[in-house]
Amino acid sequence: MLKPSSGSVTDSINPPNIMPKSLYLKLTLAFIIVALITAGLIAVFIRVSSVDRLSQLVIDQQRSSMVNALEGYYSNVGSWSGARQDWFQIIRVTGGTNAQNPQAAPGAFGGGNRVEIERRSLFGLADASGQWVIPIDPAESPGDTVPRSLLRSGTELTVNGQKVGTLVTAGRLPIYNPAEALFLQRTNQGLVLAVILAMVVALLIGIILARTLTHPLLALTRAAENVAAGNLQQQVTVRSNDEIGELATAFNKMSQEVARVNQLRRQMTADVAHDLRTPLTVIAGYVESMRDGVLQPTPERLSVIYGEIERLQNLVGDLRMLSQADSGELSMNLQNVDLKALLERSAQTFQLRAEQQGIQLAVDAQPGLPMLEMDESRMLQVMDNLLSNAIRFTPRGGRITLSARESPAGVEISVADTGIGITPEDLPHVFERFHRVDPSRHSDAGESGLGLAIVRAIVEAHHGKVSAQSAGNEGTLIKMEIPMR
Repeated sequence: MLKPSSGSVTDSINPPNIMPKSLYLKLTLAFIIVALITAGLIAVFIRVSSVDRLSQLVIDQQRSSMVNALEGYYSNVGSWSGARQDWFQIIRVTGGTNAQNPQAAPGAFGGGNRVEIERRSLFGLADASGQWVIPIDPAESPGDTVPRSLLRSGTELTVNGQKVGTLVTAGRLPIYNPAEALFLQRTNQGLVLAVILAMVVALLIGIILARTLTHPLLALTRAAENVAAGNLQQQVTVRSNDEIGELATAFNKMSQEVARVNQLRRQMTADVAHDLRTPLTVIAGYVESMRDGVLQPTPERLSVIYGEIERLQNLVGDLRMLSQADSGELSMNLQNVDLKALLERSAQTFQLRAEQQGIQLAVDAQPGLPMLEMDESRMLQVMDNLLSNAIRFTPRGGRITLSARESPAGVEISVADTGIGITPEDLPHVFERFHRVDPSRHSDAGESGLGLAIVRAIVEAHHGKVSAQSAGNEGTLIKMEIPMR
């Protein structure tokens, strides 16, 4: 039987990750790799272009002299018959005799000083019919036909206005002389030095940028770990306006909101416990006294017990409604409702209570309001909660106005009073559960502190919006916007 190898199958399928796990190292390595690739590509481009340009420079410098020399040769000889024997010498016309040897005899090229010809097969010569006289490629022979591409790229040789041949140039230098080789060597040295400097600069920039990017991320990581450990109120320093700065700002807002919601949850738990404990204590006291024979079960006492039971039922019902609204399961019985009639019905319900407290209650509905599709019973509950709050916080001689107007989004319903108003500190929180503007009035008149939270839940279930406005002691305005369906 074959024994398994020491390496596991898992290791062969999933090889160990050799990449660095630190983002700091990854970013630094990325900058170095990018710089290396960029510098390498630039170096290769410069190296190739330098060779081509050097070849072109040498060829261009000698082409003009070769044209003049060959045209002079043909003018003196009248043919290319002896050109092959004289090809390794060139007569450079200088306009005078040789400075080193003034008595030098003029050659076939028309006189002047003799210098050594370029011996690197840079040039070839074709006659007027397009056949090689002096081939560039040693593999070709005199008399062979020159390719048309070489003839088109060559330079015509003319004598007395007549074409006598073509000077064909090589594409690049086959070999380099010492000066040219030294130039290329120094160019290569410069490119190597530039690549090394680019690597050093990329390393420094990579370290700086990696630190700049990872430092706030590390701070965010520590803050997130603290939130996971239960320390919800965490704030990190925002050091920039870029995406990381926006992330830090969003984290700070999230942390504040989580801490606030957690505080609300604790407060809600305490308020629910208090609102449940008070009626339960009353009920337990009466029942225990009746059981022990201390009190007799009279209708009045049973009525008190029943009232506390109703209070518990209302509180549980309110909590259940809010739970359904949170989960999107709040049932709605939508029908066309006359908004003016709904406001007048709500005002009539609280009219007697308002008169007893010396408060004027009025309805101001815009004529011709369209029928609005809504759940009438739930909207009556909204108006009951708003009117109950308005009457409770409006002093004698005040005024409460129920209004309805058309708006660009649909219909705007408002409840305005001239009561004690809401402080700027409490205004943003009036629709939160168990939030009471006056904590000293806890459970006043059996109120649970869920009225405005229920208002918001029902209005939002109608796809509307609700807001509160108040200017200190000048009253409060609750505004609801219900869209047309």
